[in-house]
Amino acid sequence: MRGIWTSAHVRAAEERLLRVTPEGALMRRAAYGVSVRAAAMLSEHTGGVSGRRVVLVVGAGNNGGDALWAGAFLRRRGVAVTALLLRPDRAHPEGLAAFRRAGGRAVAVGADVGADDTADVTDRIDAADLVIDGVVGISGSGALRPDAAAVFDRVSAPVLAVDLPSGVDPDSGAVAGPAVSADVTVTFGACKPVHVLAPQRCGEVVLVDIGLGPELGEPDLRRLDAAEVASAWPLPGPDDNKYTQGVTGVAAGSSTYPGAAVLASAAAVRATAGMVRYAGPAADVVRSHWPEVVATGSVFDAGRVQSWIVGPGIGTGSAGRDVLTHVLGQGVPVCADADALTLVAQHPEVLDARDPDTPLVLTPHDGEFERLTGRAPGTDRVAAVREAA
Repeated sequence: MRGIWTSAHVRAAEERLLRVTPEGALMRRAAYGVSVRAAAMLSEHTGGVSGRRVVLVVGAGNNGGDALWAGAFLRRRGVAVTALLLRPDRAHPEGLAAFRRAGGRAVAVGADVGADDTADVTDRIDAADLVIDGVVGISGSGALRPDAAAVFDRVSAPVLAVDLPSGVDPDSGAVAGPAVSADVTVTFGACKPVHVLAPQRCGEVVLVDIGLGPELGEPDLRRLDAAEVASAWPLPGPDDNKYTQGVTGVAAGSSTYPGAAVLASAAAVRATAGMVRYAGPAADVVRSHWPEVVATGSVFDAGRVQSWIVGPGIGTGSAGRDVLTHVLGQGVPVCADADALTLVAQHPEVLDARDPDTPLVLTPHDGEFERLTGRAPGTDRVAAVREAA
């Protein structure tokens, strides 16, 4: 299980750790982790490290400092490193000094660039074997500014992001304009929501231990990995039978939408329920596709089940409402989807049939979420789901 902490939570933990750590030690530790992964990427993509060319895109503050220190470490391995300073007046002073001492070259970008330097900047971007995004970290927000966006528009080399891809919101994964798409993101101490909510922007996420663990406390979110889900999945033993393995009821589909019944029943079968009972107007169609499913024409004579899937294709009229009310009143866990969600939104009193101690899982898409709650989930989907729950 992977713990995930919000940016505010991580910043508070970092502040506590900084108070008991020698000045600059955490940044150097983080930057060294970036340099190690950068060297590995160079080796993977070019077959070597020494003599390769890396461009740092450096913003203000600590994120830029991480990139500059990483550049200094790469210089020690014989890499030619150029730092493009987006805010030269606010570049991290210690990081920039270390970078220059190591033989790195720093070039101003944007309004400070003259005509001759502009060609040099573009040439170095075009020739780069790797680009390191050190524009903004977890304290940043909003899209890339035009000068940074122009740099990344020209990049064709693999990109390594420091802590998170710049321009992507650290807590929601939302993108409101130009943003970096990284091949690899190296983050420090803890995974943040962006790393699981925007995988297409982060690429591979590499977590570097900087000693933050004891300061973090309980995570704000948890993510199960495939192995953990598999370990919790019930497998039949020598004394099991179809009933002890769990009987799933499927209330889905109609004469108009028989495919919903077939697909929902298929999901239950593929999930290795001990037995699947289908109840609805598409019983004959379901049997023809899945002969192992015990099918009947109505939920009212479906027999005993230990959980229900309800909603896909049942319709939103009185018949569908009766099906949903019956299912909710059975005192077993229910997964409600599709038309069931529309019915809940239109007739919230159907939930009165449910035992409040019985699990109910709702699976809305954006439109269904808006019907249920009165507003769209917006960009911060985790916050919206928590509020709705």
